[in-house]
Amino acid sequence: MGLISGLVMGALVGIALMAGWSRMMRRRSTKRILKAADIKLLGSLSRDDLKKLCGDNYPEWVSFPLFEQVKWLNKMLGKLWPFIADAATMVIKETVEPLLDDYRPPGISSLKFSKLSLGNVPPKIEGIRVQSLKKGQIIMDIDFRWGGDLSIILAVEALVASLPIQLKDLQVFTVIRVIFQLSEEIPCISAVVVALLAEPKPRIDYTLKAVGGSLTAIPGLSDMIDDTVNSIVSDMLEWPHRIVVPLGGVDVNTSELELKPQGKLTVTILKANNLKNQELVGKSDPYVILYVRPMFKVKTKVVDDNLSPVWNETFELIAEDKETQSVIFEVYDEDKIQQDKKMGTAKLSLNELEPEISKEIELSLLSSLDTLKVKDKKDRGSLTIKVLYHPFTEEEQQAAQEAEKRILEERRKMKEAGLIGSTMDALGGAASLVGSGVGLVGTGLGAGVGLVGSGLGAGVGLVGSGLGAVGGGLSKAGKFMGKSVTSPFSSSKKNGSSAPVVPGDGNAS
Repeated sequence: MGLISGLVMGALVGIALMAGWSRMMRRRSTKRILKAADIKLLGSLSRDDLKKLCGDNYPEWVSFPLFEQVKWLNKMLGKLWPFIADAATMVIKETVEPLLDDYRPPGISSLKFSKLSLGNVPPKIEGIRVQSLKKGQIIMDIDFRWGGDLSIILAVEALVASLPIQLKDLQVFTVIRVIFQLSEEIPCISAVVVALLAEPKPRIDYTLKAVGGSLTAIPGLSDMIDDTVNSIVSDMLEWPHRIVVPLGGVDVNTSELELKPQGKLTVTILKANNLKNQELVGKSDPYVILYVRPMFKVKTKVVDDNLSPVWNETFELIAEDKETQSVIFEVYDEDKIQQDKKMGTAKLSLNELEPEISKEIELSLLSSLDTLKVKDKKDRGSLTIKVLYHPFTEEEQQAAQEAEKRILEERRKMKEAGLIGSTMDALGGAASLVGSGVGLVGTGLGAGVGLVGSGLGAGVGLVGSGLGAVGGGLSKAGKFMGKSVTSPFSSSKKNGSSAPVVPGDGNAS
């Protein structure tokens, strides 16, 4: 009996253990399945969804990596950098020097490279995000970082002095967008579009050091060079602006890739209130410079001895991307002896505007649009404007493109004639639209300098039969990858109207 009872008890215990083990495994399997479903659901949530669910308990360590790491590409870039640096140095010198000349500030008569070396430290690619947002295109966003050992010396000539300036400790932080236009022919890519994304804002840090002298020899030199660099980046490279590079060795229609005018912006500068006085004796003599693109700056007349001036002047600017572009307003105090002093600046994002609806807006003036540089928190007054956005029809878009070409060519001719210091100089007054906006009629207004036909006259005017289109500064960037680049000036202009602004002095509305 004892043996039989022992066998029975052993069998029962064994069966119980087997049943318990099986039950436990089923439960673990069920839990795993449920956990996998939860993780899958969690993985489909966005950062905003998680914040709504977790509230203040949202864990900081949770990350959503948008970019894939490419360590292999950085290793390859390190090996190739000596060769890339040599080739890129020549391309940069040939393409950037004309831009420095176009965008140099009025206080500088010449700005060129006297030495340029990209050093031995290659850039680093933190990650790459590949998207396919449009049929026939592949979009690649490259998280780009560079803190190299560059050696750059600029030869700066001004009215008061000539000085070599060394650019040191250069650091670049930006996201580069590269768009590949696909084709059915080898190499299967017909064109490449390159631009810097506007968000996050491209960051270029550096320090300036005078070689054998002092930066104080040329008053305001650091700010002038900063403005020149920022203008080139924002006006030429920052999205929506782009460089279009045809590939493949065959004729390619890149018109769909180029930036085109989208609409006309009619801006009326009404008045300013409580401006901060810049004069020790008397009051400031304010005027306003406004632009969407730095290459197309225009300005109001000067109101003498007044801290609450009234202008009531209307300008027309071209907008090329309403979602990303802004109108910049800069208020200056005219100084007939020294450089004009900036009294304040403001920005209006175009995405705040509704088409065909006129809107009056009061803008607070800041010392700088870069909040990191704002040290003076004092009230600088306000600027009141009225603005209307008009989307272009296809015919108006073509007319605006042609008008931009004429204006840019006229500015270049004025610069060559010594009538303006730079193609980026702000010119006064506004152009009226004629018919569909193809013709621009010069108003012959007072303070500017104008070109009418081949003659020089007082005031500024562009004749509708003006000069033909000429590609802009970046056309030379075609040496990039050994191909010709479509000039952003030829089909990629910014500032609005059926015709862009033509400076004269004071078309009051």
